[in-house]
Amino acid sequence: MKNEKKPSVCNCLNLRRASAAITKLYDEKLEPSGLTISQFSILKHIKLLGPVSVSNLAITIRLDRTTLVRNLKPLEAASFIIDVSQKGTRDRQLQLTEKGIKKLVVAEYLWIEAQNYIEQRIGKENIEKLTSLLFEIEQL
Repeated sequence: MKNEKKPSVCNCLNLRRASAAITKLYDEKLEPSGLTISQFSILKHIKLLGPVSVSNLAITIRLDRTTLVRNLKPLEAASFIIDVSQKGTRDRQLQLTEKGIKKLVVAEYLWIEAQNYIEQRIGKENIEKLTSLLFEIEQL
């Protein structure tokens, strides 16, 4: 008997399944860059906001600080980001390195491919509806 996928009666489970599926898709598309979608998003936000404190980055991304710090470690180890805060200050200020900027450029093309793939599969109008619905759900 073939395992047929069906939606659950539980809204939470349906959203979690969809989130896992979309994360997997982005991670697969970004794989040639060596980044995950989470890492890509963090680098992109640091580029837009940088230099930026860890606290402000967490607020902007809407990710708890502990999870963000855990995700920053491999990016720092790979020398994609650097702390540019003044010596003696407790609040780290993150900025992309030259290596991080180059990595982001490569990954951005792959991210655009993922975006286009999803839009082609689901349709632009449905993506707009989905985005609106997800924003409403986030406000609950």
